[in-house]
Amino acid sequence: MSPVDPINGTARRVPTWAVYILCLLPVPWLLYQGQTGGLGREPIKALEHALGEIALQLLIIGLCITPLRRFLGVNFMKFRRTFGMLAFIYVFLHLLVWLFLDVGIVSQIWTDIVKRPYITVGMVAFALMLPLAATSNNWSVRRLGPTWRTLHRLTYVVAFLGGLHFLLLTRGIQLEPILYMGAILGLLALRRVPKRSRVAA
Repeated sequence: MSPVDPINGTARRVPTWAVYILCLLPVPWLLYQGQTGGLGREPIKALEHALGEIALQLLIIGLCITPLRRFLGVNFMKFRRTFGMLAFIYVFLHLLVWLFLDVGIVSQIWTDIVKRPYITVGMVAFALMLPLAATSNNWSVRRLGPTWRTLHRLTYVVAFLGGLHFLLLTRGIQLEPILYMGAILGLLALRRVPKRSRVAA
């Protein structure tokens, strides 16, 4: 028996709905924290940041799934679309907080999108996620065939833009967004490793 067989066996038994519930638990907790003063002096900014950061973490987890199978034989492929949808949900909530709680003025929203590069990049990433979220279902997979796989390579662009969004919004050089971007670039680079090198490794 392979050392990863127990992991794969457990993964096969875990339903995707359980992953949804587990990964969405931070939402009510953050809202509770926001209502009770647990998010500090700027609760809206803190909530906005937390939702965006969780979205980026979920995108990175999604990017990890293919390399894990290729290099270690750990098969979490059944959860790949789940993490993609969860990332979309968190990005959508992040956007809602920014639109309605942070800015709240329609004219200012458009001005910010145009004038602030990190918001422009974030909005582009969100726009690219829309067709991915709309086609993250079995019917679309069957209907689109090979096109589905090509379309969902947009995930790589979305992850890069998400990391860039985080880099651009921080002031000065900060370690955390650099680490996120490094992880994203590293995981994308792994997809370029030739098959013979993977076997040799």
